[in-house]
Amino acid sequence: MLSVQNLSFQYGRKAILSGVTFRASPGEIVAILGPNGSGKSTLLRCLCGILKPKSGAVFCDGANLAGFSAEKIARQVGYVPQRIETAPLSVFDAVLLGRKPYFTWFASLDDFRRVEEMLFRLELDSFALRPVNQLSGGETQKVALARALVQEPQLLLLDEPTSALDLKNQVEFLTALRDAVQERKFLAVLSLHDVNTALRYADRFLLLREGILLGDVRLAGLTPHLLEQVYGLPVEIHTSERASFVSPH
Repeated sequence: MLSVQNLSFQYGRKAILSGVTFRASPGEIVAILGPNGSGKSTLLRCLCGILKPKSGAVFCDGANLAGFSAEKIARQVGYVPQRIETAPLSVFDAVLLGRKPYFTWFASLDDFRRVEEMLFRLELDSFALRPVNQLSGGETQKVALARALVQEPQLLLLDEPTSALDLKNQVEFLTALRDAVQERKFLAVLSLHDVNTALRYADRFLLLREGILLGDVRLAGLTPHLLEQVYGLPVEIHTSERASFVSPH
């Protein structure tokens, strides 16, 4: 269980987040939605301990994240940043880094097995020996997801993970994430720009505008009025048997 209580953050005198409060449970994908500059990335960085809130707290299973050691955070919280730094590591070695919280000097046979299984599941096994810095953007994002998943966190945070991906890679990435969440029952929180992508994959929606949480809803609570408050644009929500989507009014 993730519990965020009255979380506020500011850079200098500029408030970025103001009194954000919500709860989320394992087995869910929670999408953070909002316009540019609304505080989505800042919220994710506060949730994983990269940034220290001005006030409020983040609790994981009832324990305050502020009291966690770096090692404990690494075991419980995974983070996929918006921009992935590539290096001349092989895909296998890059994914193996996700197991680092579980060993000191040498990886075990079990660590190697977990990496091999994850590469196969994400269809990266044919790239295992290729340098990451020679991959396409979509392949690189899948490597980042594989590394986060072999870390086996209880909470996985992803900052606009599909922003640079084409449609096929978006679908493959988010389908793999959804399958992993359903199978392993961890909590995934991700920021997205595309509302319709969020509607397709997320279970719940956090709607931010200027650092204020205007809504914490499931699909049934996502109304045109709420989206207009967040984005400043009149919209319509269309629902069919297969999916829901938003269009400008």
